[in-house]
Amino acid sequence: MKTKAVRIYGKKDLRLEEFELPEMQEDEILARVVSDSICMSSHKAALQGADHKRVPDDININPTIIGHEFAGIILEVGKKWRHKFRPGQKFSIQPAMNHMGTLEAPGYSFRYIGGDATHIIIPDIVMEAGSLLPYEGEAFYPASLSEPMSCIVGAFHASYHVPPGTYNHNMGIKEKGKMAILAGVGPMGLGAIDYALHQDRKPQMIVVTDIDDSRLARAACLFTPENAMKEGIKLLYVNTGKVDNPVAYMRGLTGGDGFDDVFVFAPVRQVVEQGDAILGFDGCLNFFAGPTNPEFKAEFNFYNVHYAFTHIVGTSGGNTDDMRESLKLMESGKINPAVMITHVGGLDAVVDTTLNLPKIPGGKKLIYTNISMPLVSLYKLAEMGKGDPFYAGLHEIVSGNDYIWNLEAEKYLLANAKPI
Repeated sequence: MKTKAVRIYGKKDLRLEEFELPEMQEDEILARVVSDSICMSSHKAALQGADHKRVPDDININPTIIGHEFAGIILEVGKKWRHKFRPGQKFSIQPAMNHMGTLEAPGYSFRYIGGDATHIIIPDIVMEAGSLLPYEGEAFYPASLSEPMSCIVGAFHASYHVPPGTYNHNMGIKEKGKMAILAGVGPMGLGAIDYALHQDRKPQMIVVTDIDDSRLARAACLFTPENAMKEGIKLLYVNTGKVDNPVAYMRGLTGGDGFDDVFVFAPVRQVVEQGDAILGFDGCLNFFAGPTNPEFKAEFNFYNVHYAFTHIVGTSGGNTDDMRESLKLMESGKINPAVMITHVGGLDAVVDTTLNLPKIPGGKKLIYTNISMPLVSLYKLAEMGKGDPFYAGLHEIVSGNDYIWNLEAEKYLLANAKPI
């Protein structure tokens, strides 16, 4: 079977190509990819090429398929896995397999599996690692977004607190504690707000910061303080760029005690140091944002480490249990990852989007891999629809849902977009 896929050959060398997949083996699965959301990690891999820890050294000869936030349909199942999977099943994949210590991951390391492809062969190691996850939802995009959501779930679980007088690390955010989400209105920050509001272990207060009024306003429309109060949570949005002393102001919101859990969603030194400064006793700072600079550093108050027992944790991705949790929350309707999505496009938009991702404003860029379509902002559909009935129809659906991507929009796109 032929597939079309975006493959990496070296630093900044991504190519959309058509090629033949090898014959599927008895321990493999053939699948069709439907959707893939583009991650900043793919941008980093594209910049680093073979220097990336998950990318093989010989990609100039044996290129690998990029994209690791994907969902699709199983087409054929090898004999080994017929007891567990069947044709027609929808699936999502946890790329961080962590199987027997390997760093190999779909979307980085393999020649025939990755999210930015029309068809793939899922190798045995993915099933052995328990990383091929059945998905029961109707729409595909939530399953694509289950991977970034699992990173958020993992971050919440990785934070910890130590009761005074003990050496017990109680894992997870502090229940009924005070939480700050710094630089928190980007796509991952929005997912964190959603999860914080609707998971089982809830804080009593969430303060979300940024320095962009329009982004804060959109977040406040998506997750209103009024609806948060129904969950028993006081939700506040703060533009720290308009506050003379952000640290004093934010500590004041807690009554001066500081925050139990602080999440940093931007690899910016000032933001990290601000997060440290607002920690309360036994406060945990979770450095979520992944820097591109391997020499990135920030100061941390070690007086408070010693006397106020503050601590720091960093997470890079979630595990398979985190992904299962995010899929369950999506299937039950408790969280809606569509709030992350601001752009959609086809497979032929992947190369430019991946290479230029930091320069493209907005949130998540969602790719439907079996169509041809430029990357389009959901807010620009009306403009494009003036001369094209396809975009006009898509605009009508999206604008009718407050510019949030949805099942109807996905169905319309898959039925009417130009095949690639």
